[in-house]
Amino acid sequence: MSVQQPVSNDHQLARLLQIGVVLEEVVEARAGEHARALELEDPELEALLDEAARESADHRDRLETLIDDLEADTIPFEEIKGLVTAQYESEADFDGVLYDQLCNEETAYKFYDDLIGAIEASDATFGVDRAELIETLTAIREEEAEGVEEVTELMETRE
Repeated sequence: MSVQQPVSNDHQLARLLQIGVVLEEVVEARAGEHARALELEDPELEALLDEAARESADHRDRLETLIDDLEADTIPFEEIKGLVTAQYESEADFDGVLYDQLCNEETAYKFYDDLIGAIEASDATFGVDRAELIETLTAIREEEAEGVEEVTELMETRE
């Protein structure tokens, strides 16, 4: 399954939306792990990580609503969070956290951009309203773009 090809049916759309949910779960869990590992004393970085976690939780909820409308299941957040915790328990430094967050935001942006393109290239009829689907994904993509800008600006002020 690829977002490089038009989305052809509800099953494929649900699976791609589930990838988005997992992506958001990873971003949310990693932001929380970074905040705990660093025991932050940097209000700007703490605010950035808190916002990233809140935004990812919101994106996950919006994607899960679309998936529910398609009558498909998602992976519970606690399962993903446990995997991320085990993978990222090592100490992280400030620069590493920012680069990781930038990578997360850019990856999410690219995924949603590709998914929107694959849906727009499709002439399939979906079990959810196409306009609402595109509107939701476009809003999420734009929020990811804003996240890229925020992380980049913070990185530039720290040079």
